[in-house]
Amino acid sequence: MRKILMVALTVLLSLTACAPNLQKQEEVVQENEDTKQKAIIPKYQISDQYYRTILPFEPSQARGLIVNNLNTRYDISEFETGLMRLAQTSFGPDKYLFKEGQNLDRETVGLWLNRKMTATQLQDAGLKENENIGLNPQIPEGGDIAANNEQNPIYLAHLLEHNYLLKDEDGTVRLGGVVIGLALNSVHYYQKEAYGATFESEISQAKLEEEGKRIAAEVLTRLRGMKSLANVPITIALFKQKSRSSVVPGNFIAYASADKGSSKLGAWQSVNENYFLFPSTEATNAHRDDVTFFLNFKQDVETYFPNFNGVIGQAFYVGDQLQELKIDIPIQFYGKAEAVGFTQYVTGLVMEHFPDYYSVEVNITSVNGQEGLIVKEAGDKEPFVHIYQ
Repeated sequence: MRKILMVALTVLLSLTACAPNLQKQEEVVQENEDTKQKAIIPKYQISDQYYRTILPFEPSQARGLIVNNLNTRYDISEFETGLMRLAQTSFGPDKYLFKEGQNLDRETVGLWLNRKMTATQLQDAGLKENENIGLNPQIPEGGDIAANNEQNPIYLAHLLEHNYLLKDEDGTVRLGGVVIGLALNSVHYYQKEAYGATFESEISQAKLEEEGKRIAAEVLTRLRGMKSLANVPITIALFKQKSRSSVVPGNFIAYASADKGSSKLGAWQSVNENYFLFPSTEATNAHRDDVTFFLNFKQDVETYFPNFNGVIGQAFYVGDQLQELKIDIPIQFYGKAEAVGFTQYVTGLVMEHFPDYYSVEVNITSVNGQEGLIVKEAGDKEPFVHIYQ
């Protein structure tokens, strides 16, 4: 499961960074634009789904902006991990190392996320002409303010850079490719007057893709203008984030790549991934059989606690195939023995109700925190179960 493996990866990196014995690590020379410095590559890779990260860890200068720019914690998580998943189409984890983006700093990302401005708007914002590089559409001056706000959505919510490194035969590590994620708004929030009520309107999928591809072309042009990115392969992916009230994350909808040195993106590839809330009308209409498995499981959980109805699931689909189902069960326990007994009971239900062609993760929590974790990977005959002490 992605979340569990990411936790394990964090622990592994912490341990390898602190351990004095480097027998399990490889020393290399990291080649930057004008400098070279020693770095370490951890020997162990816990899964072929994840990249090894070069040490010492070097955070992006734009780190932290994502928290302010995306609508929910679900979108934040999926935007980052989903971008790494898409990167594997161009930069395989068996060959490439991961590093946070080093080319787009905090100021640059902030300016790119602005609207394009008129001279008057630029002056009012206290910006210089060379800072008028916003990628979102300009609001016309004059006219009806309410109509202008309503008719000119902010399309680009955030921009994220990931770097992928290659190790040469002489032990030098260099930049081998870049992946850029463009987080796009599926809902336009606007005000008809200053400090007034907030209204919302849905942005169509067609318009979202049109604007996303326009922005992607301009981003590629700007990246090629940077000395460090003039001659590396670049992939740009479009992410459709959900509304502020959503309890499931958005999803990537398309990506395109440019060969090293090229200032033109190749053909756009559609990404058919989606998240659904279980139970929900939307999920039932799209995947009735899978929802039925979940409802039968939910019903049996509720026989253990007759007055409880808090079982919810988050289902991840690629095409029409369910890949992963995460279930949260928040329960008020009155003792550890009760928590252990309930976890054992739910484990049996997981094995009984869900087919073995997709993965299931169940998190059992109480007001005291995590109580139990059940993980059944696709094809496994026995689940992994952990009781938190």
